[in-house]
Amino acid sequence: MTEHGESARGEAESPSAERGRRGAGWDRGHADARLRSHDLQLDERSKAIIEALQHDGRRSYADIAKEVGLSEAAVRQRVAKLVENGTMQIVAVTNPMQLGFQRQAMLGLQVTGDLAPLADEICGMEQVDYVVAAAGTYDLLVEVVCEDDEELLALLGRIRTLPQVLRTEVMTYLKLWDQRYNWGTR
Repeated sequence: MTEHGESARGEAESPSAERGRRGAGWDRGHADARLRSHDLQLDERSKAIIEALQHDGRRSYADIAKEVGLSEAAVRQRVAKLVENGTMQIVAVTNPMQLGFQRQAMLGLQVTGDLAPLADEICGMEQVDYVVAAAGTYDLLVEVVCEDDEELLALLGRIRTLPQVLRTEVMTYLKLWDQRYNWGTR
């Protein structure tokens, strides 16, 4: 998805298609590969490709190839493998407030039982950006993006009625100063 609302093929996409992807998070079809991706050994060239794309996700494969000492085709193949195995995504990062989503929040959930089925159910809710298993006060942290307070209230009602949810705490975002995804590969 480009910053102009087009798919990688240059086709215009509807706001509901964008929202569906936003709520879906990482491609669930590659969940097993994602879980194993931490076992992958990335060589210095793959790390350099990732860092180049973290800096500018629209950078051409030809430019990256010159920088890392590979052919354009080799860079294209490596990027495809990194995306396929869940190591990275190439997406447009947006400010939801500027797109008409006026309410963002982090939900802290205390739950009982196995986290995985509950996390999977919550991941399927379109307002959910990500779900994280946590240690400490909360078992799950859930970031949500809603159009307004009414949508947030309805979402909270759905989540609070799930049998495993014991307690919720809502931390409403008032302003987004910075959001970064360029931490490198270390």
